Amino acid sequence: MKLPVIKHLTSFIEENDQDYVLETIETLEALTEVPSLKDEELDVIGELISNMYGAIEVDKMIKDGTPKKEALNNFMGRVLGSIDK
Repeated sequence: MKLPVIKHLTSFIEENDQDYVLETIETLEALTEVPSLKDEELDVIGELISNMYGAIEVDKMIKDGTPKKEALNNFMGRVLGSIDK
């Protein structure tokens, strides 16, 4: 996951609507079923999907009252904490 991408997507959600991101996730998930995709292409799609889910999670924290910067830092802290374990 990349913090700048999640931050940008979070801003996109704030300016538009979360539904755009959710529909994009559904589209990308459907693309993963294409049998001719290479592993590298699947990795890119997976990275995009994970960043989008991350932005949705951060947006939820913001809507629950967490300041944006704190929500981003908390989310990335959880991600990095789960990687270390």
